[in-house]
Amino acid sequence: MKRIVLLVSGRGSNMQAIVQRCAAEGWPAEVAAVIANRPGAAGLDFAASQGIATAVVDHRAHPSREAFDEALAAEIDRHRPDLLVLAGFMRILGDAFVQRYAGRLLNIHPSLLPAFPGLHTHRRALEAGCKAVGATVHFVTPQLDHGPIVMQSVVPVQPGDDEHSLADRVLATEHVIYPLAVRWFVEGRLQVDAAGIVHQTDGASQLLLG
Repeated sequence: MKRIVLLVSGRGSNMQAIVQRCAAEGWPAEVAAVIANRPGAAGLDFAASQGIATAVVDHRAHPSREAFDEALAAEIDRHRPDLLVLAGFMRILGDAFVQRYAGRLLNIHPSLLPAFPGLHTHRRALEAGCKAVGATVHFVTPQLDHGPIVMQSVVPVQPGDDEHSLADRVLATEHVIYPLAVRWFVEGRLQVDAAGIVHQTDGASQLLLG
């Protein structure tokens, strides 16, 4: 049974989708803990309602990023995770932290990486005249919003879209691809080759057309 720890900063809608799918589909895994960097994160209430252990490691209580990363890692390691999942976790993690969990740290980003890393992805995509946007599940590496791509969703841009309407439609696809990618990981159905390309070992599609 694999142990999953999820990190959130807010409501954690992707976290909720993962927790619900794990229970409903009977994955060989359990969500061992949900940890937030903000004491008022709404995702903690949902996790507690599901009987999941919760914790807060407040980044404001630490004098440096390194000190915060160390405190966060200490709390994570108490739960002995096989997989660490960033689910709306709005802190940049240092290289040492990322290396500590290399190969078992997943993130989702609301763009078709490598396009538009960082913030304001939907606004930037609209300003660039993109005809499609999407989301990317990837293994985390020290370079921000990069790393081997596990799965992507593609969402067409519609006439009249603004960044909010686009974000809502992309988020709906995130709730599909992120749980699926996590399930593949805990079931041992992902393989990263020497070139850093992620393969689904059953040959299942790693692309969702939204």
